Amino acid sequence: MKSKYSFKFEDLQVYQKAMDFGELVNQQVEQFPNHEIYKLSSQFIRAADSIAFNIAEGSGSSDVNFNRYLKMAWDSSHECVAASTKARLRGYITFDTEEENRRILTEIGKMISSLRRHLKNK
Repeated sequence: MKSKYSFKFEDLQVYQKAMDFGELVNQQVEQFPNHEIYKLSSQFIRAADSIAFNIAEGSGSSDVNFNRYLKMAWDSSHECVAASTKARLRGYITFDTEEENRRILTEIGKMISSLRRHLKNK
């Protein structure tokens, strides 16, 4: 169901992809062992959600400030790469799942970088 209230950042494809990735990570960590709840699970979810949160938070301000938030979103995407690798090394996700995470994060990273360049060149 679509809300009758919308915000401009919700139209950004990179925001939509980041939201989807956060939900994907949330599904993945459901399979992690309970002893990881306050460790890797929590860190991975926070990093994944932070990508979309930073895009949303920075979108309503100046281009310079938005660019700063996009950099934080980009940094969070890299944190997700490390978390995904740790999850695979610990046997919580498969190689194929990690590869899919990396594919999505690469796409999100390229989109963030492109948007940052656009803002700098305005």
